[in-house]
Amino acid sequence: MRYIWELKDWPNFKWQSDEIINSLSKARLAQGKLISKISSLGFDYNQKSRTEILAEETIKTAAIEGVRLDKEAVRSSVARKLGLSAAGLKQPDRRAEGLIDMLLDATEKYDRPLTFERIKAWQAALFPTGYSGLRKIEVGKWRSKDPMQVVSGPIAKETVHYEAPPAKRIPSEMKQFLKWWKDENKIPDGVLRAGIAHIYFVTIHPFGDGNGRVARALTDMALARDEKIVQRYYSLSGRIMAERKAYYDILEQTQKGSLDITEWLKWFLNCFSRAIADSKDVIGNILKKSLFWQKHARTVFNKKQNKVINRLLDAGPGGFKGGLSTRKYVGMTKVSRATAYRDIKDLVEKKVLKQNKKKGRSVSYNLIFPSVD
Repeated sequence: MRYIWELKDWPNFKWQSDEIINSLSKARLAQGKLISKISSLGFDYNQKSRTEILAEETIKTAAIEGVRLDKEAVRSSVARKLGLSAAGLKQPDRRAEGLIDMLLDATEKYDRPLTFERIKAWQAALFPTGYSGLRKIEVGKWRSKDPMQVVSGPIAKETVHYEAPPAKRIPSEMKQFLKWWKDENKIPDGVLRAGIAHIYFVTIHPFGDGNGRVARALTDMALARDEKIVQRYYSLSGRIMAERKAYYDILEQTQKGSLDITEWLKWFLNCFSRAIADSKDVIGNILKKSLFWQKHARTVFNKKQNKVINRLLDAGPGGFKGGLSTRKYVGMTKVSRATAYRDIKDLVEKKVLKQNKKKGRSVSYNLIFPSVD
């Protein structure tokens, strides 16, 4: 026997409560503080936070699977889905549309029943053309081909990290999964349920493609059910992407171990806490952007300056590597060096930019961010 789904007691997961209690307590404390902070902010800040977090979740949950999405196009898609203005943004990204629909359905309708049809519709939304890249896949139905393996490495030298249950077992496995999902009394803590749902679903691996993205949507749904809040103010997928290797390592370790998933739950809870810590930066940046535009409400900028300012605001304090130079301004706006120099000088005089200490050919500038305090 190589995998946990082959064990006699599958899927009766176990864990050592005394070993996860500290991680669970820290996660709950961080969660409570964030929800309290969000409730103290105005509607405008909450909408902006929601847009940024959903865009982050969309981009990063796709990136975990190796799919790269354009940030501005995703923001446009998110704004349109939320009924917000998308003026000035890029055209929506078709590949992101289905992913956003899935994430919104999972969180905004967290209290609706989870069914086979709903899960299959999520997976179908991820592949509107019926293709994953150049490969035709089964869409909106359980996989029918064996083996389903998670592999890495070059062709003919692949390493098999995991092999899922045979396709013929999927209907019964998913029936059992939905029965477990509905029984909230079995695992009353919502954050623990989210962690177990994640490892449970990715172990079954019921689809030909998209299993990871659907698993993360289910995780978000479980967390929304726990918090009873439709908006997400932290991106668990964003944190998982930042710890991608550790994520795959702990999955492989758990799926090749026993049904004691203590180590997985500890990792998940700690990752959850770090995701909440990350959200403070996102919310802080949104506040800084809002304060910046309040401060400069009567300052006149041309279109090129506006574009560069928004890029610097998006990068956040210290996020624009090496600072803004004339060369970078030219690259972003396609104007001449002389025009770039004049625009930058104008922004310095308007106290929007400040020059760094280095001079000569290495001269650069940073945006003057307002203090959130």
